[in-house]
Amino acid sequence: MEEELKKVGLSKQPYWSTKYLKNVKELSKPVYKIREERDVHVTVRDGVKLCMDVFRPDVEGEKFPALVAWSTYGKSQQSLRRLPRPYGSLMFDHSIEAGDIDFWVTRGYVFVIPDPRGIGKSEGEWNGMYSLQEQEDCYDVIEKVAQRPWCDGNIGMIGFSYFGFIQPIVAALQPPHLKAIMPIHVGDSFYLHAYPGGILTDYYFRFLTLNQPNNPVSEAEKSYTAEELKFKINERLEDPFIRSNSNFVKTLETWPPRFNTWFLDLLLHPLDGPFWKVRSEQTIRDKIKIPVCGVIELMDGVGSTPYISGVFKMFADPKLNVPKKVFVAGRRLKCPYRFSSEEMLRWYDHWFKGIDTGLMDEPPIKIFVMGVNRYRYEKEWPLSRTRWTKLYLQRYKKLDTEPERDEDIPPDILVHEPPTISLATDTPSCRYATEPLTRPIEVTGPVALNLYAAIDVEDANFIAKLWDVSPNGERPISSGTLRASHRTLVEERSKPWLPVHDHTNSVPVKPGQVEEYAIEMTVTSNVFQLGHRIELEIKTMDPSPDSTSVGPIPSPWVTIYRIYRDAKYQSHLMLPVIPETPPELWID
Repeated sequence: MEEELKKVGLSKQPYWSTKYLKNVKELSKPVYKIREERDVHVTVRDGVKLCMDVFRPDVEGEKFPALVAWSTYGKSQQSLRRLPRPYGSLMFDHSIEAGDIDFWVTRGYVFVIPDPRGIGKSEGEWNGMYSLQEQEDCYDVIEKVAQRPWCDGNIGMIGFSYFGFIQPIVAALQPPHLKAIMPIHVGDSFYLHAYPGGILTDYYFRFLTLNQPNNPVSEAEKSYTAEELKFKINERLEDPFIRSNSNFVKTLETWPPRFNTWFLDLLLHPLDGPFWKVRSEQTIRDKIKIPVCGVIELMDGVGSTPYISGVFKMFADPKLNVPKKVFVAGRRLKCPYRFSSEEMLRWYDHWFKGIDTGLMDEPPIKIFVMGVNRYRYEKEWPLSRTRWTKLYLQRYKKLDTEPERDEDIPPDILVHEPPTISLATDTPSCRYATEPLTRPIEVTGPVALNLYAAIDVEDANFIAKLWDVSPNGERPISSGTLRASHRTLVEERSKPWLPVHDHTNSVPVKPGQVEEYAIEMTVTSNVFQLGHRIELEIKTMDPSPDSTSVGPIPSPWVTIYRIYRDAKYQSHLMLPVIPETPPELWID
């Protein structure tokens, strides 16, 4: 097998099983030279001209499938010749995420990278991420590419993060020549990416530096009169959460509102609704009619719930009634993004070139299990053999499978001091841990925290993190956030391990009243080894270690949290414990 792979310019991947891998000799080989066509113009339905770069095999008279990489990051840097750099390294650029152009073109694929409307060298106004206008433009580009003489009419999409997020929502428009997609990252709810748990983050303020807009105009400016927009802006400026952050005030106080227009739109939509729904794939999955393989990197539990969990929510939704797969990769982010190219080759060779690579014979889920650092197959999600296990918060900061037997135990106290009045660099938290484990425990699936707490103000933030703590250190495994005023559950959609909240409304908390807060946490897969501890951390804010981001916006008020964990208020983690795995599911 190794020799056959070498002949097609590949090597054996740790996520490939020789039980299923077949027809290796038929996989697309790197035999073509590359022809570059820069700044090619294409006209979309309303006459606006978009600019794109095209990379195709340097031969005449042959037709090839094409891959469209779509984002607002700008096309030019996607083809820079540079080695992948890890997150946090010098000269790291998060926006180089389209994929490995050389890998694909030499193997007989056309690689197309457009500048969307109002981005880079394209005409028109940019009205923000994933708008219906952007979706329709992408549809038009796909159909225009399909008509080029070098294209065989089979179009896919490619890329990571933005490049992945856009794929299912464009697929739901059903462009006739879009035949399969493989999004790396899927956003189940775009609202929950910008407002995780209902808490605004500063992520998309910083997003300004990644984009390449030449003519940005907010959707709000196009939707409202000047007086209506001024009223809405002044209304948001009255929110203490907003006024506590000078960058947000800067965005709202600019007139005309042309500074960071995309973040302005986010600020003006603090609740879920039509603005967010049109940009989210959760409500349109039934309209996707082509094969989908969703990809995500666990990255040791680091990441946002919408991206990591979104892939699994999409897969598990029966409304997505198409050939579908999930691939969870065990690799930390590097850019330019190249990891997963080999798996994507099997996917697109299967659907576009009719090569039976064995990929569709595999069970539909392929997942990396942290702690043992191995890949394995699964057949459903959540796993049918899951033993849903509650770990109860106890006195003395313990976690245990048994709840407290006594009532009226004094609560644990957590004091939040907003960074606007405190110079403290540490973040106070309450941490609860098991005793050192006497045997390994695997946790694979959705995680949730049910917390009983009282706060002395009308609103506050809850941030939960799950850690794998060993004698040598700790690793993040899962995380979740919830704004107290967004605690209302959508009962008919919620499960004990997957709470779903009504983010269309904000309900203030009665100070001092004990409330139950059900917090969705990130999907994970990890084996806690012998001697390790399972540890839960509850925080009020979560800034980045280097202070480049404040993360979820901290509450502007000094707040006293009382965390209850007694016989009456049984605060607990809900963990998907996997008791055993059939040996044949592991990939060696």
